[in-house]
Amino acid sequence: MSNPLVNISPKKSSLQQKFKYLIGLIILIGSALAGFYWKKSTSKPVEEYSQWSKPVPVRTVSVQQQNLQLEIKAIGTVIPAHTVNVQSQVSGVLQQIYFKEGQWVKKGELLAQLDPAAFQVALAQAQGTQQQNLAQLQNAETELKRYQLLFKQDSIAKQQVEQQQALVNQLKGQIQSNKAQVDAAKLQLSFTRIYSPIAGRVGFRQKDAGNLIQANETTGLVTITQVHPIYVQFAVAENYLMGLRDTLKKGQQIEVSAWDKSEQNKLAMGRVQSLDNQIDVSTGTLKLKAVFNNQDDTLFPNQFVNVRLNTQTIQNAITIPNDAVQHGAKGTYVYIVNPQHKAEIRMLKLGMTSNGQIEVIEGLTAKEQVVLEGIDRLSEGKEVQIVSDQRQQTSNVDATQR
Repeated sequence: MSNPLVNISPKKSSLQQKFKYLIGLIILIGSALAGFYWKKSTSKPVEEYSQWSKPVPVRTVSVQQQNLQLEIKAIGTVIPAHTVNVQSQVSGVLQQIYFKEGQWVKKGELLAQLDPAAFQVALAQAQGTQQQNLAQLQNAETELKRYQLLFKQDSIAKQQVEQQQALVNQLKGQIQSNKAQVDAAKLQLSFTRIYSPIAGRVGFRQKDAGNLIQANETTGLVTITQVHPIYVQFAVAENYLMGLRDTLKKGQQIEVSAWDKSEQNKLAMGRVQSLDNQIDVSTGTLKLKAVFNNQDDTLFPNQFVNVRLNTQTIQNAITIPNDAVQHGAKGTYVYIVNPQHKAEIRMLKLGMTSNGQIEVIEGLTAKEQVVLEGIDRLSEGKEVQIVSDQRQQTSNVDATQR
């Protein structure tokens, strides 16, 4: 009888050894992974703490003390000083045009000519009727003198003298009417020559020679705009009314500058000419009109421009960049860097603002360092490292009401 323990297949023994080797390998890999993740999880708080404990890099700017000029900004529309739709006052065939589209014309310059033939005939008829009645009047007056002489000689009755006197008076009335008809015919004839009522630039012509023109038709012959000077109309918030009105009452001029759409190029300088007589209740704004010389034709009718009004100057104002100002639940504030190189919150009371600068009424003094960049990582008492100090220019700046 053979021993069963001895009768083990070599093939089965090899499989057992491979299985044990695989189990050991899995255990080894698992241990390595567990060690790696444990090390990472335990070192992360240390690393984060190390980063948080480092000073926060920030960029700062010095608080400046300078003059601020109050500036009001608005969007305006350029409007010509006068716009005339040139119309014919009589109907007739357009015979000739004397202007070119877009040209400058003087006041009283001839623009067009209508066919005058019909009006010349009407004038001749009126003058003929007038001459006829004048001849009749002369004859009647001669007869009246003869009747008066005969009446003194008792050769005719008084009634004949009175009838002749009535005829003379009637003819005199007709002469007056004839004179008015002649004047009217002359006036109608003069209307066949169309003159420019203002000096300015003509637009595109609406009628060509040879067309029949009706008197006072809406379309007209051409439009003329007067652009020397030219106006800009715009609106500002009603809370500016008192200041603007008081300035004008004192006889002081309010300067106005017109800028292009990008607000990079100044187009022209002018002054406020007038305020509207009422506030628009739907928008809460007041309309203003500024006048510009415009001799260089920089401003064009119906052009949209950005308007800036310079009204007053605040002397020795404390200013900082707008970008440094933060807004929180407790109000408006900035971060400053104190002498210990730590962040400190300062609550502010602000005033005017202009071109990225804002007036600080309370909360800061000149030359203090205000954080401009790196604010999102700051908190009260946080240690900071100033990367660069962006100094403000001390030149005067224009200001807008905040």
